[in-house]
Amino acid sequence: MRNYIVKRNPMGLFDEAFDEFFKPTFYNMDSTVMKTDIKESKDGYTLEIEMPGYDKNDIHISMEDGYVSVSAAKEEKEEDKEHRYIRKERSVSCSRSYYVGDVEEKDVKAKFENGVLTLMFPKPQEKLPEKHHIAIE
Repeated sequence: MRNYIVKRNPMGLFDEAFDEFFKPTFYNMDSTVMKTDIKESKDGYTLEIEMPGYDKNDIHISMEDGYVSVSAAKEEKEEDKEHRYIRKERSVSCSRSYYVGDVEEKDVKAKFENGVLTLMFPKPQEKLPEKHHIAIE
């Protein structure tokens, strides 16, 4: 039987937690939050946004300067008084903006079903270049 010397780092648990701050995924948190599929049809576009764990009343949608912004927030509950978090990865709020161009708010349709928010909006009308006739004197 062999005996091995095992080095134990009493701070190992905390090192692992802090290592996350220096990984590229920490800086790009939106890659895991509100995953979105964008579909195009002949009439318009559809955004399907994953929002599991949220209720319809937790979600807010707004439009400004050609962007539609979707945000969601849940009230955090303090139920467990005996324990404290060492690491907490589940977020209670998120937001994301999408450029949609010159779309009017009244033309955007939204529905929320089974943890997926669906936004539908029409394609912008093509603007034909205006031709101006200049009279010759």
